[in-house]
Amino acid sequence: MPLEPSKSAAPRRVCVVTGSRAEFGLLTPVIRAIEDHPRLDRELIVCGSHLLGPAYTAREVEAQFPVAARVPMQDPGASAGITRLGDAAAAGRGTEGLARAFSSMSPDWVVVLGDRIEAFAAAAAASIGGIALAHIHGGDRAEGIADEAMRHAITKLSHLHLPASPTSADRIERMGEPRDRIRLVGSPAIDGLDDIPPLADPDARSMGDPSCVVLLHPSGLPPARERALVIAIIDAVDRATAGNVLCLAPNHDPGREIVVAALGGRTNTPDSMSRWTSVEHLPRPAFVALLKRLARDPRGVLVGNSSSGLIEAAAVGLPIVNVGPRQAGREQPPNVTDVPEGRLGELPALIAAARDADRRRRVAHPFGDGRAGERIAAALAEVDARDPALLRKRNSY
Repeated sequence: MPLEPSKSAAPRRVCVVTGSRAEFGLLTPVIRAIEDHPRLDRELIVCGSHLLGPAYTAREVEAQFPVAARVPMQDPGASAGITRLGDAAAAGRGTEGLARAFSSMSPDWVVVLGDRIEAFAAAAAASIGGIALAHIHGGDRAEGIADEAMRHAITKLSHLHLPASPTSADRIERMGEPRDRIRLVGSPAIDGLDDIPPLADPDARSMGDPSCVVLLHPSGLPPARERALVIAIIDAVDRATAGNVLCLAPNHDPGREIVVAALGGRTNTPDSMSRWTSVEHLPRPAFVALLKRLARDPRGVLVGNSSSGLIEAAAVGLPIVNVGPRQAGREQPPNVTDVPEGRLGELPALIAAARDADRRRRVAHPFGDGRAGERIAAALAEVDARDPALLRKRNSY
């Protein structure tokens, strides 16, 4: 049965859940589009790793938008570092806390993005609680740590699918989701990129004026292999780049402490002339501005395993060296040089080759035209979130 347009004149209450810096930047244009839509009212919940130090990125969210609720999930005092079972416990706390928040707010829609435990907790609370769930960036592939399983689990919990690419939309349909519940919108990561200028010289100097950025998250490998991967990247960047290097801290995923320790051993040297600098977090506008500056620099390159390298960097024409298995399966535009574990010995040469002029241009990518936010808001306004036919899940095959 095709989805029915909303017949109610009252604005739909849309609760957007953000759990980490990894998706807040992508959700920002969606939140603004919901605020601008005359038939939607917006609520925002901050949870998960936003509430963890040292960056405590909840402050960045609250500086831009009113926040209706905070839901702690992870244990900030865990002495043994972040673990898979610790994440499982955090997801349970998040599901309980978000269910309480949804009960208080009574939203028509809950909106989540991606594949992290915060999105999974919100999806479980909404879907089990009988609230319509909209999922952005479903249908993608990326091994991550538990990302592949959680993203597709969220798809099966969701009532409206808002994929970023045609391939992802097709994958959602092959998972048994009805075609009329799938709206191809593009990635909100592309929205607003043209409005951000390249990083200015004074701001670049405050970051060490880098020509290379290292952005490496845990890959879910055994500790010795995780450490070896980080060290191989450090050594290769040292050998293959002549300019300064900026390291951004990894996400709060299991294995973070291994990555932080290995990178810290390089960036926290007593040598005051060290060309390596580290920073815990860059707000999205500053990060995009830095990518644009590097794209104009003949030496510029991003090395690591962040999805931003495969999406935003492609849109601004920056060469990327993607190392290890974290993004395995994700669509890769031609600006990406993929380096599996078995080719780490070639990494210096591959970093040098990635900076070739032929790769330094805006490339064709599958992630839309920068209007994802408005399409998402329109879909949320059009579809009746209270329709029993929408809320009843059934495979299409």
